[in-house]
Amino acid sequence: MNQHRILLALAILITATAAMWVGSADINVLSAFSSQETSTQETSTAEMGTELHDNDPNFSGSEMGTEKTVSGTNFYGTAEVEVARQILFDIRLPRILLALITGAALGLAGAGMQGLLRNPLAEPGILGVSSGAALAAVIVLYFGFATWYSWLLPIAAVLGSALALLIVVLIAGMRASITTLILSGVAVSAFLSGLIALALSMAPNPFAMQEISFWLMGSLANRDIEQILLIAPFLVLGGLLIFTGGRYLQALTLGEETATSMGFNGAFERGKILMGTALLVGGAVAVTGVIGFVGLVVPHLLRPLVHGDPRRLLLSSMLAGALLVLLMDIAVQLLPTGAELQVGVMATLIGGPFFLMLLVRHNMSGSLWGNAK
Repeated sequence: MNQHRILLALAILITATAAMWVGSADINVLSAFSSQETSTQETSTAEMGTELHDNDPNFSGSEMGTEKTVSGTNFYGTAEVEVARQILFDIRLPRILLALITGAALGLAGAGMQGLLRNPLAEPGILGVSSGAALAAVIVLYFGFATWYSWLLPIAAVLGSALALLIVVLIAGMRASITTLILSGVAVSAFLSGLIALALSMAPNPFAMQEISFWLMGSLANRDIEQILLIAPFLVLGGLLIFTGGRYLQALTLGEETATSMGFNGAFERGKILMGTALLVGGAVAVTGVIGFVGLVVPHLLRPLVHGDPRRLLLSSMLAGALLVLLMDIAVQLLPTGAELQVGVMATLIGGPFFLMLLVRHNMSGSLWGNAK
């Protein structure tokens, strides 16, 4: 029953190793450059030794050439090792770790929301949760609050995502139909996106506006370990809240009354899962920007493997989400584009058609899964 999880874990390990080798291409270039410089140093010192030997019979040119060659090799070799270390551990490794934890958070949040709302299209990006987190983060960045206290950014993003999710649930209801849920999410997301656009249009610094715009597209580039450690507590707490609600999600498939008769406090369990979703989405958006559709695509692909069990789907979606975002990040680095494509753009290009396919299937069959209304 857990074979697919083992395969996902192995795939993550292999893909992460491959991602490190993608970065090693830069090191190979540097190695070739260093070898070229060392060769030039050897040639120049040998020529210098020959000239001095011609002018001074008592001078040993070969000795000078040897000494400078060894010195040059040591100097360039040390520089190459240091640059290689920086590329692998200061640039490449943080990017890989961020891809894994972001994908895991988004995949888990999507599975939790779909299980709680019993709606296959309940995804943070579609329901405006990501937009709420992004708006709160933009406000913090816009007014420079993040320079006062670094924790303000993820805290604001979590509060923004929680507020957006609460608004959507209040408008549509916990048992909303697919159409009502989508319309509510689209309306809230559009309004929040309008506020983001307003903030950007009023930015006094055009360069800051451009930086925020790129950040909103969703990217894993130029992030460091400190930023990962900053959001880690939010992601861990959010994950624990959703995982501890797994039994309730499982009981909820039998109906709210049945879940209540089994001893679950519905209001408490719903609040716990919604807060976990806000923590996961807000923490991820605070560092990476908006990366949508991961929480939609991943649970749909894995649901047949767990026979529709929402509790078992949580861990599987977390692993698959991590793998998907890491694969997309590798793809944007390898695509022959003039500038590196944003991961959020890649996610939209994949998730958008997938979302439309689900809508077409719903219109044709009347249902996306057995519990959808």
